Order: sequence, then C-alpha cells, then structure tokens
Amino acid sequence: MSAQDSGTAERRRQFAEEARSERPDLALLCLLLGAEAGPVGPEEPRPVDPAEVSPDPYGMDAAQIELDRLAGLLPYGSRSPAAWASALAELLGERYEFSGSSADYQRLESSLLQQVLRRRRGLPILLSVVWIEVARRAGAPVYGVALPGHFVVGLGDPAEPVLVDPFAGGAPLTGQDADLLVAGATGARLEPSMLTPARPLEIVLRILNNIRAWAAARPERTDVALWAVDLSLLLPSHPARLRYERAQLLVQRGEFQRGAAEMEEYAGVLDGIEPTTAETIRHKAQAARALLN
Repeated sequence: MSAQDSGTAERRRQFAEEARSERPDLALLCLLLGAEAGPVGPEEPRPVDPAEVSPDPYGMDAAQIELDRLAGLLPYGSRSPAAWASALAELLGERYEFSGSSADYQRLESSLLQQVLRRRRGLPILLSVVWIEVARRAGAPVYGVALPGHFVVGLGDPAEPVLVDPFAGGAPLTGQDADLLVAGATGARLEPSMLTPARPLEIVLRILNNIRAWAAARPERTDVALWAVDLSLLLPSHPARLRYERAQLLVQRGEFQRGAAEMEEYAGVLDGIEPTTAETIRHKAQAARALLN
C-alpha cells in the first residue's frame, strides 16, 4: 500500500469512527470529507520542494485554528438569539465577507470546509457550517436548519428560532422569507417540521449528496463521485442504493470486474424485495464483464 493509500485509509477509518460516535463532531467530519479532494494549496499547480511539504497538507489543523480564532472574536456569554445573529453577521458577513453567489454552485471547493474558510465563499450548507462552528465555540445556542433547497442557521429556541442566511452574509430571515424560500424550491408551504435542528450526520450526508450531484454533471470526475459515495457508505444511515451507484461508477472507470461483482452483491440484497430489479442488475453485471473481452 502506498503512503497516499495508507493516508486515505486512515482518514476514512477516522471518518467512520467519528460518524459512529455518541456526539459526532461536525467540523471534523467536514474536514475529513474535504481532505478527500486532495491537499489545500495554491490555485495553480507548481513543482513542490520536499522541504516545503506541509505537516498539515490537507489544511485540517489550520481550519480548526481558524474556526477557533473567529470564535474568539465574538463576545462570549449570555446574549439573546437576535444579538448573537447580529454579532455573527457583523463578524462573518461584514468584516470577513463570508457569502455565496450562483457561481459558487459550479465549484467543488464550495463544498469543502477547508476551501470555504480559505476563500470565504461556498454553498449555503458549508457557509452554515462555518456559522455553526464559530457560534458554537463562542457559546451561542446555534443549529443548522435544512430547509428544502436552501440550508440556513437557527439561533435560540427551535420552536421560535431566529433564522439567518449565511449565503447572504448572515441576513436575517423572517418566517415569510423562509416560506418564500421553501415555496421557490418545492412549490409547497413551510411546515414547522422543516425548522427542526439538523443533526451533524444529516448535514454531512447532504453535503455529500451535493458533491455527488456536482460530479454527476461532470462525467470526467468519476473520481470525485466515487469518494463521495464511499464516504456516504461509511455513515451509519445511508440509502442502500448507493451500493449500486458505486458499482456503476467502478464500471464507468473501467474497473469492470469489481463493478460487476458489486452489482451482483447488490442484486443478492434485492432478491427477496425486488426480484425483477435484481435480475435486471445481474444482466448489467454480465454486460460489464463482457467489456473485459
């Protein structure tokens, strides 16, 4: 096993262990996820001098330090949810200019916490992770709110939350604003259940789903799609169909034997539930093996 493969295996072991812990650490899971994309460094590749190799090549330690530093700039102690929201917006939205735009949806970096902290740009859910982790470290009553189509942050009592939109620099959201966001994404009205605080593993799975969607639109990036599926499968709760998606990705990458074997394994799981689908998948496994000839 190469040093790179060994490092990947160790990070995934740590990811799986943290995901199964009693209180999963959202920041750590997001940073381990971000490390799958490769080292954090300059935008343009350049020759690397061995003497310059960083002891923190994936930016994980630096990211934790930055979250701690930002939290230290917030006043610690008892404040009203509205005051916390205002302080966070002033610090992160105004002073440090964390926000997002439509262009950020086209960049993989927008889903990687290390890169979002470095660029101060990202998708709504990653910017929300920054808000959550900075506010949590400062003692704020904070949580993520997984509205359909747009992730935001809540502060205070979840029954009567103060909502903010980190993608818009921490702009406050009224109940009517949230209703319009949901209506725009789904055509339906905002339901009280949609304001339930999102659990760390739900947030991580949603991030991985975003990455899989990004890669699905780019057939040349099956490498990204594969590691996003692999990490999703390490979560305690995940869609069973991801196993079939992984097998399909292996076939797309030319690993016909492995892909076919995993298709057959998945078909075996479906035999007692959806026998017709299982038989269809077995035919696809045979077709994959035929590509070896």
